[in-house]
Amino acid sequence: MEVKEDQQDNIQEIKKLKSENADLENYFKNTIISQFFFDKDLILRKFTPAAMTQFKLSTPDIGRSIHDLINNLRYPSIIENVNSVLKSSEILEKEIQTTDLRWYQMNIIPYIENIGSAPNGVIITFIDISNRIKDLKELEKIIADFEILSSIISHDIKNHLGVMSLSIQMLTESDLKDLEDKEEIKLYLESLNSGVNKINLTINELLDQKEDKNKYVADEEILNIKNILEDVKHVLIKEINDSKSIIKHQISCSEIVFPRRDLRSIIYNLLNNSIKFKSPERKPEIFIKTIEEDDQIIISVKDNGIGIDPSKQKNVFSKFFKIDKSGEGSGVGLYLVNTLVKKSGGKIELESELGVGTEFKVYLKTECKSA
Repeated sequence: MEVKEDQQDNIQEIKKLKSENADLENYFKNTIISQFFFDKDLILRKFTPAAMTQFKLSTPDIGRSIHDLINNLRYPSIIENVNSVLKSSEILEKEIQTTDLRWYQMNIIPYIENIGSAPNGVIITFIDISNRIKDLKELEKIIADFEILSSIISHDIKNHLGVMSLSIQMLTESDLKDLEDKEEIKLYLESLNSGVNKINLTINELLDQKEDKNKYVADEEILNIKNILEDVKHVLIKEINDSKSIIKHQISCSEIVFPRRDLRSIIYNLLNNSIKFKSPERKPEIFIKTIEEDDQIIISVKDNGIGIDPSKQKNVFSKFFKIDKSGEGSGVGLYLVNTLVKKSGGKIELESELGVGTEFKVYLKTECKSA
């Protein structure tokens, strides 16, 4: 009797396993996410249909080594990363690009059968984030264009208003002997002068850097500096590729508490500046690093570009100042960086040598979490 009961239990367990396996197979057949299962020897055991179209796979590829599989990833370290996950049993996440210039969020997840045991393989997933990167790039461009445009408009309007104000003053102080109805004309001129004063007051209020209760303040949050840097690189991908820039980083302080938009704008403008002022004599190399010093985080952006003349270095953070008068740009990028840094209670330093390169050091007063 007990034997029959054991047999019944085994039958029920087998049915349960078959049902779970059927559910898993059904999931693999219907998911729109590209997924791969490699065993610990890096042999492909299973993949989803989405992987067939995105990564040029077919059924005969099952059983082949990852070394032999043809893929269109611009990601030469994938095997190294898979081995790292197999060794550490920790999930790895990365944003990677394919040769057709699409972006994917890649996760390498250890496959563990029993708790505490070593991984029997890995599951690799690829989620298409090309639209997110595109939106991010458009958003960054809109933000940059808005900040630059608002500064330029304010600058131009103030210049025009200055001329108008001077003209009105000259007319008001003249005897107007050749004009009819002097009193009425004077009233109009006084009204215009009053309007000019009000517009000037409005612009000065808009440009005022002092914080007040009605001014927008960006929310601080815990940010991963590597992720912010990757976002900026995505936005500048064309400039990086066109200039053939080599960008390296050493992020020892990986997380900070800071407004996301402000940190992205700081890194964006400094990196863009390094690319823009590259030397025509050598391939651009840019090194970005972070270190913690006392209660501050230092973000350093160092390049091997043309450098900045010592006579111009004190003015580089001034609004509308351009290092190269014939070059592109509006002259507000470094001004905005300096403004954002000072607003946070930090400071920025510059070291540069003509023909050698430039280094900007941003000191931010914020909590740091090391990598």
